[in-house]
Amino acid sequence: MTDARGVDAVDGMTGARAPRIRPPIFEMGLKGYMWGADAVRLAEAADRLARELDVRIVFDPQHVDIPAVVAATHDLLVFAQHMDPVPVGRGVGYVLAEALRDAGAVGTLLNHAEHRLTLADIDRSIGRARETGLATIVCCDSPEEAAAVAMLGPDIVLAEPPDLIATGRSAATELPGFVERAVELVGRIDPSVVVMCGAGVRTPEDAARMIALGVGGTGSTSAILKSEDPIATMTAMIEAVHRAWTERTGHP
Repeated sequence: MTDARGVDAVDGMTGARAPRIRPPIFEMGLKGYMWGADAVRLAEAADRLARELDVRIVFDPQHVDIPAVVAATHDLLVFAQHMDPVPVGRGVGYVLAEALRDAGAVGTLLNHAEHRLTLADIDRSIGRARETGLATIVCCDSPEEAAAVAMLGPDIVLAEPPDLIATGRSAATELPGFVERAVELVGRIDPSVVVMCGAGVRTPEDAARMIALGVGGTGSTSAILKSEDPIATMTAMIEAVHRAWTERTGHP
């Protein structure tokens, strides 16, 4: 059973598999650029776009803002920016899967270039997320790392060269073959794992080019949040993803 957000229903108490999120997907992590009321306003605008354009929008606010963003939205996929593979109990300062779930998050980002994990911790974190019914997006530096991570069973792998993050230089143009190879290698391992690519996505054209190369989604952070009008910039990018997906697949 799939809800209106495009996420399969799961039962975290029974250990059922984590949610599966259908493309097209646009991911926007707020990092430390935006928080509080500003984050909620941006989330509300993203929520309208998700509903109107039928694009799954993954929105990663600061952990403390998750409940407020969840309360203000209906179609947005609210993810944590990070989660730790700790069990209930001891663990001062770590982020607990059950706490994220109960705050309203539907998933978590893992292994971003700004918060790297060991392969063992990625594996353990995916397992903890699965136990609690949370989806996982695991960031990877290369197509080869994306393929290795796909063997661990995440919902989504996000391949993005760290040297291009926040540079305005897109992997789709700066590294020919990077996107296509990520799709190919992950598909060989597990076709059910969605492949996304990002890094340096600065314009609607960059976002559309990513989708045209075969991925299930893309995303942007600094280009949106550092722009003069974040809502307008975000809108243009998500509209471009919707158009490119429709052109590539023949259906919205």
